Amino acid sequence: MSTATAPQTPPPAELRERRPSPVDKLDPAFEPTTPEKEKSTLNKLAGVHNIKPTFEPSDRHIPDNYVTYTIQHQKYLPPVTWKTLLQNIQWISFLALTITPSIAIYGIFTTAWNTKTAIWSVIYYFITGLGITAGYHRLWAHRAYNASVPLQFALALAGAGAVEGSIKWWSRGHRAHHRYTDTKLDPYSAHEGFWHSHVGWMLVKPRGKIGVADVSDLSRNKVVRWQHKNYVPLIFTMGFIVPTVVAGLGWGDWWGGFYFAGAARLVFVHHSTFCVNSLAHWLGEQPFDNKHTPRDHFITALCTVGEGYHNFHHQFPMDFRNAIKWYQYDPTKWFIWTMSQFKLASHLKRFPDNEIKKGQYTMKLQELQEQADKLQWPKSSNELPVISWDDFKAESKERALVAVHGFIHDCSSFIEDHPGGAHLIKRAIGTDATTAFFGGVYDHSNAAHNMLAMMRVGILDGGMEVEHLKRRPAESVASSVTNSPVSSASASSVDIQSLADQDEDDRLYQTQLNSQGPHPKAPFGQPQAQVADRWTLSVPPSEKWRIVPTVPEIRPGLLGRSHSLEKITRADSRGETAELIGEKA
Repeated sequence: MSTATAPQTPPPAELRERRPSPVDKLDPAFEPTTPEKEKSTLNKLAGVHNIKPTFEPSDRHIPDNYVTYTIQHQKYLPPVTWKTLLQNIQWISFLALTITPSIAIYGIFTTAWNTKTAIWSVIYYFITGLGITAGYHRLWAHRAYNASVPLQFALALAGAGAVEGSIKWWSRGHRAHHRYTDTKLDPYSAHEGFWHSHVGWMLVKPRGKIGVADVSDLSRNKVVRWQHKNYVPLIFTMGFIVPTVVAGLGWGDWWGGFYFAGAARLVFVHHSTFCVNSLAHWLGEQPFDNKHTPRDHFITALCTVGEGYHNFHHQFPMDFRNAIKWYQYDPTKWFIWTMSQFKLASHLKRFPDNEIKKGQYTMKLQELQEQADKLQWPKSSNELPVISWDDFKAESKERALVAVHGFIHDCSSFIEDHPGGAHLIKRAIGTDATTAFFGGVYDHSNAAHNMLAMMRVGILDGGMEVEHLKRRPAESVASSVTNSPVSSASASSVDIQSLADQDEDDRLYQTQLNSQGPHPKAPFGQPQAQVADRWTLSVPPSEKWRIVPTVPEIRPGLLGRSHSLEKITRADSRGETAELIGEKA
């Protein structure tokens, strides 16, 4: 007896002309065949239609200004009022979210407590919860890893037990949420309020259309198509029949299985997922980015089967992890990793650690910048006048001016309160006290550096006592000798220039002797601490590490650069790309 197989309908021209993408080749469930004819009456009544495989992205032809144009030009429904409330309710979602908790509440008052049923309810909560987090979310919505066909079927069944829509419907909305976060095109934007992002968006018809998001890749997945085609019977089977039968056949608690493992468990799964849209955008910190509302918090992670580190997730949605630290609660990550150890999952994608740390670094800089904006800072060198040594000396006769590391400071108001005594400042007036300030007399603290910087009034020309910048005293010496009562014969016998040079040499020798002792290492006449060392024109540590926003230079160094492109990117050479797409072990 021979059996004949029915001839398969050839794929449409579009599918024949397109080759599978690398992503398709890695998906074990890739199957770009035409769908069967719709047979389910339940699907028709529920408005569920079979998925048609396609290689045509739904966002292929959108303009570059799609977001702003759509938000500005699309027509929005009027606000909901008490008069229009009934006609704006989404009744399928409304009934699912109200009847289920009503059944659970009724069961609490009519059904006896059973410990085994309670334990089973918790277990089934995690099973169906992982169907959403590991399946709907990280596998299908974000393609954060690849799963074998058996694992995909298991996650599709578990996800159906959560009764949150089919994979295709759920992923399409979630991809729109990531693509248009916090805008009018976001289906559950946090800017519309906590209640709206938690559950309101499902109860009331949206005021405008949500943004386009491509899910054509899911149309070529046979598991996604199978679940979508059989979704209505699956939600009753996995949502209520399976938990009831397990409790009934296992220990005879049929009603407890229905009320608690079925209805009550479903309420907790629903609001666990809803908390990702609401609580995760409201509670916690933003250690990776503050452009949008997502936040990280341990409590949210506990409520959402590990989806609480939402700030990380929105920054690195391709990463199969939600929590990157070993001690952070993320059972979904642990489940995916365990499946990979059993060869049921592969290509676990991790965003490069270097790029993750850049996000953390940027946020820390922003936090520090906010603190810096509240502080009073000393004047920078660009805001201060440049004063010659001679003018500094002259001004010092009227004000308590002291030069330290290239800056001129007015210490008049601080002399009497100086911890080391007023005499130390008084003797430094009109001199360069860099050596004494930096350890020659006392190695001052950072606090002293900060305080001194606030006393700046000018900058020394050259940053120190530079001899060739001074006005030499030769002319004044010559004038005083000529006008003295000494006879002309005696005056002619005096070498005026030699006398001036000798006085200057003596002064320079004394300056260097005070700074370095009898065996100087610096050039003649220059204190050692002032010869192009790290203290010259230095600033306090707080000012040195201060964050100063800059504007990038336009095409910097263009003429000095090579005019050919690099052969390989740094991300490729360092292996970061391989790690990102899950190919690096």
